[in-house]
Amino acid sequence: MPLVSTGELVSAAQAQGRGIAAFNVITLEHAEAIAAGAERAGAAAVLQISENAVKFHGGRLSAIAAAAAAVARASSAPLALHLDHVESVELLHQAHTEGFGSVMFDASKLSYEENVRATAEAVTWGHERGIWIEAELGKVGGKEGEAPLDAHAPGVRTDPAEAAAYVRDTGVDALAVAVGSSHAMTERTAALDHELIGRLRDAVPVPLVLHGSSGVPDEEIRRAVASSGMVKINVGTALNTAFTGAVRAYLAENTTGVDPRKYIAPGREAVAATVAGFLALMG
Repeated sequence: MPLVSTGELVSAAQAQGRGIAAFNVITLEHAEAIAAGAERAGAAAVLQISENAVKFHGGRLSAIAAAAAAVARASSAPLALHLDHVESVELLHQAHTEGFGSVMFDASKLSYEENVRATAEAVTWGHERGIWIEAELGKVGGKEGEAPLDAHAPGVRTDPAEAAAYVRDTGVDALAVAVGSSHAMTERTAALDHELIGRLRDAVPVPLVLHGSSGVPDEEIRRAVASSGMVKINVGTALNTAFTGAVRAYLAENTTGVDPRKYIAPGREAVAATVAGFLALMG
């Protein structure tokens, strides 16, 4: 079916009191697995390509974007295409020509004042082209190249009053907040601050986004969506853990095989099963 916009999926989920999951695409097989998992679950999903994934592909967005879009259009599930954690303005400006309906513009490493200025400029550019813009306030941490971050340290979490001012001054369509999760967690041990999520929900007039959901237990995700008001749930590391685990298991049993299709296939299937599992949590 045709690509659906991220904003449309997020708005529908928020209106119905449920969540929408967004899954990281690194390779074609990730995109295929996400589509298969969404079809299996009978649910919508977002395929998102991060700036780090673009760097992995030699800094060229076109090929992986075209592949993900082709997979999404061939799927029977409603799927959106999102460009994630974009720090480069040059990459931001490629979103429109490459078919993305939404971008997460990440100026969180800048001072608050510079973050507001840069994000407001990104929002103006995006809205002029019909692109939905997400941003981040607080320190989720844990991405490649960043120092380890204690998600429970003082000053790390998003302040509701500051978040309200930030949304007002930037005009963003959604806000990623720091509430106890962290990127790149391989164990599901994160404890979310549900009281803070509720305060942010009440203070901020746009949908809230949870980054680092791979490290959050199922019940914590269910509660964050159903009771606290978290809407867009980002998942990346859990897919890579599933893929790599399946590949390792195959190669351990088949030590002389050389055909990559033989071990990529179980990796792709493991990702599809993981996607279907996360979509079942969305309500």
